[in-house]
Amino acid sequence: MRILSVVALLAASFASPAFAQSNCVGSANFKTCTDQSGNSYSVSRFGNSTQVQGNNPSTGSTWSQSSTTLGNNTYTNGTAANGKPWNQTTSTFGNTTSTYGTDSNGQSFSKTCSRIGTTTSCY
Repeated sequence: MRILSVVALLAASFASPAFAQSNCVGSANFKTCTDQSGNSYSVSRFGNSTQVQGNNPSTGSTWSQSSTTLGNNTYTNGTAANGKPWNQTTSTFGNTTSTYGTDSNGQSFSKTCSRIGTTTSCY
């Protein structure tokens, strides 16, 4: 699930507070970043698609992901640090966001969150 956190972090926005903790160099469409854990990321944006290539020089692990947004849906496929594939789909309708997919261990997951006012409930 660690890779899903990375994906959510990078695909959501370059301007998010969590992403701002990384040291990044580049433009709005291409950035290279290093975080406090020693991970390095190459993030490329082309229209409605985002590509991420990551590695940790200390551990030798690498990972990648590709996301494409079509309408209210974002489709993401990747390869985790364990070398296994994973995927997720995120759909947003009004104040409700649903995410489902399969992690790199082959386990299915899903989560739906709805916002009413300032309160967010997930199940």
